[in-house]
Amino acid sequence: MFRIRINTLALSAAAAASGCAGRGAEPAATTAPHASHETGAPAAGASASAVEPAATLTPSRTGRVAVGGVDYHYEVYGEGEPLLLLHGGLGSTGMFAPVLPLIAEGRQVIGVDLHGHGRTALGDRPFTLPAMGDDLAAVLEELGYEKVDVLGYSLGAGVGLRLALQHPERVRRLALVSAGFARHGFYPEILAAQGQVSGAALEAMKQTPMYQSYVAIAPRPDDFPKLLDRMGALMKEPYDFSADVKKLTAPTILIFGDSDMYRLEHMVEFYKLLGGGQRDAGWVGEHMAKNRLAILPGRTHYDIFLAPEMVRTARRFLDGDLALPPPARSSR
Repeated sequence: MFRIRINTLALSAAAAASGCAGRGAEPAATTAPHASHETGAPAAGASASAVEPAATLTPSRTGRVAVGGVDYHYEVYGEGEPLLLLHGGLGSTGMFAPVLPLIAEGRQVIGVDLHGHGRTALGDRPFTLPAMGDDLAAVLEELGYEKVDVLGYSLGAGVGLRLALQHPERVRRLALVSAGFARHGFYPEILAAQGQVSGAALEAMKQTPMYQSYVAIAPRPDDFPKLLDRMGALMKEPYDFSADVKKLTAPTILIFGDSDMYRLEHMVEFYKLLGGGQRDAGWVGEHMAKNRLAILPGRTHYDIFLAPEMVRTARRFLDGDLALPPPARSSR
């Protein structure tokens, strides 16, 4: 039914397209350079400049938190102000391994494997972004974190967005990497490919590192086609969070690649919904919006999560530097 090369490309792109709205998976290495989700090693053909050599971090603790029938796996790294790290679809916290030392420098990082991903088994209840946002608030409460900064990529960015919208008291600052606010933000070819994602693609997906890394660590490896079915169904549903985005209170940075899967117009529209791009900032930044937009040159949806410049940009904002107007920033 599926011609593996052609359809794996389409399925990988479609799965990746789910990122913001919690509607799918990250791309396979057949589409673009990617990482082994658990080891963090770059996939064959990955750009050497995408990842800087770094020591492997060992979590200080791991565990599980049961919320609403889902047994969430978490890992904690480092010490400092808490930072919730949320991975992309069909990945796990391990997909950030090459850049995790940069993320965790001076911070305590809490990585959570999302519903049905990594070491968190697929539950019986519907797979939705708002539900995962609520779940993460409960996980943070159980672990004793009153308020955190959030760094989320693709699917994880969508969960982070809903967490900040539904539980604003839990989020101090928010970094959303390669995520949109509505389905129309994707390029047309991505939208077309989304309709192909289902459990029927299992045999084709077995050729991808997403499948291989999933079965290596998932509590129930045979759930992979069920996960694809749920994602495929959700990706067919229209969504538009624009009204909610206008209500977002946490200072937020949007980070995209200049060759991302989202239309450039959508990136700008997202930023304008956050109050940015309305006027000149003024000589000393007196009119500068509190939120930020970063478009990284030479980056795509498929490699931005491994880009050291993405981590540095996100950390500068989350640490409070980019939240300041230029004069105050330069004096630090």
